[in-house]
Amino acid sequence: MSEQGEVLTQDQKDALEAELGELEGPRRAAAIEAIATARSFGDLSENFEYHAAKNEQGLLEARIAKLRERLRTATVVEHDTDDHVGPGSIVEVADEDGEKMEVTISSIGGVSTDSPLGSALMGASVGAVVEVNAPRGAWKARVLSIRRA
Repeated sequence: MSEQGEVLTQDQKDALEAELGELEGPRRAAAIEAIATARSFGDLSENFEYHAAKNEQGLLEARIAKLRERLRTATVVEHDTDDHVGPGSIVEVADEDGEKMEVTISSIGGVSTDSPLGSALMGASVGAVVEVNAPRGAWKARVLSIRRA
């Protein structure tokens, strides 16, 4: 992630907000209920269910904090055209051997704008050849098509 936060489309931001709502609502209530149930089993020092429920609650709260921070620092952008690659673009590329792949530029279940491929593709147009400086070596990719999700 860049220091000023992620660049997200409105749809991506909405998806993060929906996940946060689910975690802060039903999932948090379920974690509290699991702790209360486990507590009723008796001796907490030897109560596996209690320790597991507390651990699960800790993971849940960490995810909530991370989502809140991502949303707080995110920059929302919308692209009206398919002329250039940006957040939310679905891009078909071909490598030097002609192998094709389709990637979605997204920090949510896709190729991040900060990744080697994502950063190389940002701003590119159809027909452009970009150099991808990946950890295993540089390679070139030709942009075959760009569309929005």
